[in-house]
Amino acid sequence: MIRIATADDLDAIAALHLEARSTYYRGHIPDVEFEGPEELARTREGWSRAVARGTVLCAERDGRPVGVAAYGRVDGVMTLTQLHVLPARWRAGVGTALHGACVDLWRSMGVETARLEVFERNERARAFYAAHGWTPDTDAPRSGRHLVLRLTVGPATE
Repeated sequence: MIRIATADDLDAIAALHLEARSTYYRGHIPDVEFEGPEELARTREGWSRAVARGTVLCAERDGRPVGVAAYGRVDGVMTLTQLHVLPARWRAGVGTALHGACVDLWRSMGVETARLEVFERNERARAFYAAHGWTPDTDAPRSGRHLVLRLTVGPATE
């Protein structure tokens, strides 16, 4: 089930976020950048702000969050700011369901294009986004250690 995340989800979302991030950042950046109590508190605070804006979708299985996606306008462009799935649920359709829910929502809002940034060494995520139609942003292909991707969302279908 995909639903709007609530404040009751914050602890689970923050833990999910850190678990997912640790799988693709470990060995590429210092662990302190994605682990530990300070990072958990910082992560929870960031998710708290996003949840309060109502721009977080939560994938729930068996009564608990197993995936989360956040979006919003950044510099006037719809941006998928986060998409994380519990590693134990990878390749089970959770990410695809969250992605589809975001795209459907954007279409209903009249969004024509969206952007995201993906860690350049996260091959799994890069393949996921490519399979869902995201392509390199030719105007601004990089942002630090991240690649910038664009998606043509297209008009709403009836």
